[in-house]
Amino acid sequence: MTESLVVREDRDGVAALTLNRPGKRNALSRAMRNEVVCRLDELENDDAVQVAILTGAGPAFCAGFDRDELASGDAAEIFADAMAYHRSVYTFAKPLLAAVNGPALGGGCDLAAMCDVRIAASTAVFGQPQVRFGAAAVYDLMRAVIGTGPAREMCLTGRRYDAEEAHAIGLVERVVEPDELTAVATEIAHEIATLPEGMARATKQSFLAGQPPLFTS
Repeated sequence: MTESLVVREDRDGVAALTLNRPGKRNALSRAMRNEVVCRLDELENDDAVQVAILTGAGPAFCAGFDRDELASGDAAEIFADAMAYHRSVYTFAKPLLAAVNGPALGGGCDLAAMCDVRIAASTAVFGQPQVRFGAAAVYDLMRAVIGTGPAREMCLTGRRYDAEEAHAIGLVERVVEPDELTAVATEIAHEIATLPEGMARATKQSFLAGQPPLFTS
């Protein structure tokens, strides 16, 4: 356990990572991003782990980048520093599920989009509201997940999408009641973890080979 990220592993090959800044709506501080990188690197090299689940503590999944850090520093430098974090999530070598327990906005929406499977609580909300404040959305990432038309609308308007609309445009695979989210995500993770040896990782490698080359520099 750490201050900003909680990691638990079960005996069936599943690791759960919980963003743990509920008072900040799990905003992505530099410390949290660095912790995500370290923990995902460890899980990649842990042969006992076949699949990972990412979720948030409290009522939010992730509110995006920490606005206090952005306001107090050089935004360009902060986003450049975050490149390793984006690469670590986007190219994680094992299946990664997002259990989206609440709002996933800006960088939080990106974080969910970088996962392989997204399960959303009915209370989840998605969007790229930062464009209303002059910060661009990662259009190529969103286009890869939801297609050209929906991605352009999301990245141009900055409006918010509830869980059902997110499901309709293909951003999430399932919508469940909040009290069912953990169980459903864990069940799917266990289905993946029980595939024949090497199958889950090999399949993930085929996903990575077809992804747009984002976060490379």
